[in-house]
Amino acid sequence: MPLSVGHVFRGLFKQYTHTAIVLLRYLDAAMLLVGGWIAYYLVIGSWNVDQYHRAVMAIGILAAIIFFEIGHIYRPWRHHAMASEVTRILTAWLRTLILVALLVTLIRQENWFESDYYWTAIWGVAGFLFVLVARLSLSLVLHWLRIHDNSPGRIILVGLNEMAIAASRHLNNSPWTRLKVIGYADDRSAPRFSVGEFALPRLGALKDLPTIISQEAIDEVWVAFPFKGEQRAEQVLHELRHLPVSIRLVIDCFAFKMSKFLNLNEVAGIPTLDISVSPLHGINRYIKEIEDRLLALILLILASPLMLLIAIGVKLSSPGPVFYRQERVGWNNRKFIMLKFRSMPVDAEAKTGPVWAKPGEKRATPFGAFLRRTSLDELPQLINVLKGEMSLVGPRPERPDFVEVFKDQVPNYMKKHMVKAGITGWAQVNGWRGDTDLVKRIEHDLYYIQNWSVWFDLEIILRTFVWGFVNKNAY
Repeated sequence: MPLSVGHVFRGLFKQYTHTAIVLLRYLDAAMLLVGGWIAYYLVIGSWNVDQYHRAVMAIGILAAIIFFEIGHIYRPWRHHAMASEVTRILTAWLRTLILVALLVTLIRQENWFESDYYWTAIWGVAGFLFVLVARLSLSLVLHWLRIHDNSPGRIILVGLNEMAIAASRHLNNSPWTRLKVIGYADDRSAPRFSVGEFALPRLGALKDLPTIISQEAIDEVWVAFPFKGEQRAEQVLHELRHLPVSIRLVIDCFAFKMSKFLNLNEVAGIPTLDISVSPLHGINRYIKEIEDRLLALILLILASPLMLLIAIGVKLSSPGPVFYRQERVGWNNRKFIMLKFRSMPVDAEAKTGPVWAKPGEKRATPFGAFLRRTSLDELPQLINVLKGEMSLVGPRPERPDFVEVFKDQVPNYMKKHMVKAGITGWAQVNGWRGDTDLVKRIEHDLYYIQNWSVWFDLEIILRTFVWGFVNKNAY
């Protein structure tokens, strides 16, 4: 099936559309602010913008964002549509300037000076140019990150048909996609299609999938059975139910282009029907990392005096170390040591082993019980975030013993490990923490994973600060 370059770029960028649009909103607002500031300096001769012009800039930027939305500027971004993009931006910005001029004329009336007209005109030109330069720069940065990502996603095909072979050849001959098909799994060992010079090794049968995925560090599984292979597809999904990998169905684009009811996704121009896919790939992952490390560093600096006092309190409350180190399961089922302020005596689980925390238990010291009720015992996990082992926001991690139990009891439980574990999460700010319904908690975790965005993270962090620390289910 022939794939055009434009088709490929559209497919790749769809993975990053939401994050890119968020960045564009920030960039547009920042560039318009800088343009107004520079225009003020050129006309007035001072960098200290007066209160009146600050108010006008605020109104103008707000109006611009609204007009940009109305003008469909914040939609899936395509390199080849730059000419029409410039036209839409110019139209929306001119409407903004007209509205601002009318509002200022009505408000200021006789106090409207000639310099204000010059300032508005220069702001119009500077703001428009800065917005275009910023968008072009963002496009180049995204393109550079895609090219220089040294950890390409590893894909295994399940089933082998003509579409799968075409997809594999295309991906492996397109290094800029940062995706690589390493082989396929199928119950039939004999090749059913002639692949010519393109050699794709058979790695095993369907029953071997979990082992193959673990040994080969697979990131994605692409199911390429024909539509009549429904039973085999269900078998694959059953085999993968405990594994935190993205699953895609490789489908015939011609068979579905006429459908009004299916929403297709594309990866490197190859049509797929996503079943379980996290948006935290590519540039999104880098943004999430920067967000986590930066905010964790700031919070750790701000909280350091309080953490020092808590450390002293832990030492005085009972003998033993300040930190409680516990093995947890995180991203991609990897185990790590999570830090907490110690809230129990050192030998609290010596006889019982790992025990699920329940209301009414008396294992914690009085000071430790206070730390648990206020969630202050979680503060050392900011260190885990700085080390890259955890995220500020994400599903809460569990101990390996509990994971082994829950993975067969709770539907899709292991899908929470498609992202890094978090200090707080969507489930926690909605009250699903402690000894509460695990099914509901996982539903909230999966909703977060599938709908991740920087805005969503900030909302959860804000809700945590406002009412998420003290909770009746924290013990």
